[in-house]
Amino acid sequence: MELYYSVFKTAAGWISVIASDKGLIKCSLPQSDKKKALSLPGLCEDKVALLPHRFADLEKRFIEYFNGINVSFPDKPDIPVATPFQRAVWDATRLIPYGETRSYKWIAEKVGSPKAARAVGGALGKNPLPVIIPCHRVIGSDGNLTGFTGGLDVKIKLLELERASTKR
Repeated sequence: MELYYSVFKTAAGWISVIASDKGLIKCSLPQSDKKKALSLPGLCEDKVALLPHRFADLEKRFIEYFNGINVSFPDKPDIPVATPFQRAVWDATRLIPYGETRSYKWIAEKVGSPKAARAVGGALGKNPLPVIIPCHRVIGSDGNLTGFTGGLDVKIKLLELERASTKR
C-alpha cells in the first residue's frame, strides 16, 4: 500500500497529513513549526511520499477552518488498526455539528453502549484525525471540558474558534 503525506501552514500552525489510496490515516493538530508537524508517527517510513497536490482541497479546508470559517471534513478515513468500537465512536463523533458539543454519554448511547462513556473517552483519546473527527466537541455530561489529547487549552481554542466562526 502506498502512503502519501503533506505538510502545510494554517493560521494556527503547521499540520501534517498521511493518507493511502483508500483515505486519511493520520493528521496532526497544529504545531508551532514545520519540523514538529513532520514528527507525526508514520512520516519517517520510507514508503511515504510527499504529494501535496493530493491534499490541495483538504489543505484549503484546514486553512479556512483555522481562519474561522465553518467548513466540513467529509474525507474518508483509512484506519485499519481501529477496533469496531473505536470506528463506531469516531463515526458518531463526526455527527456533532460544527460549533456544538455533545457528551461522552451521548456518544455512548449513539453507539449502543449507554454505560460506556469512559470507553468512549478512551477511543477518542486514540483519534488519529483530530478536527476531521472532531473529538474536541465532546464534553462531560455536566458541561465541563474534560480530557483532550492535545491538551485542554487546545480544546478550548478549537471550541472558541467554532463558536465565533462564519458560515462558508
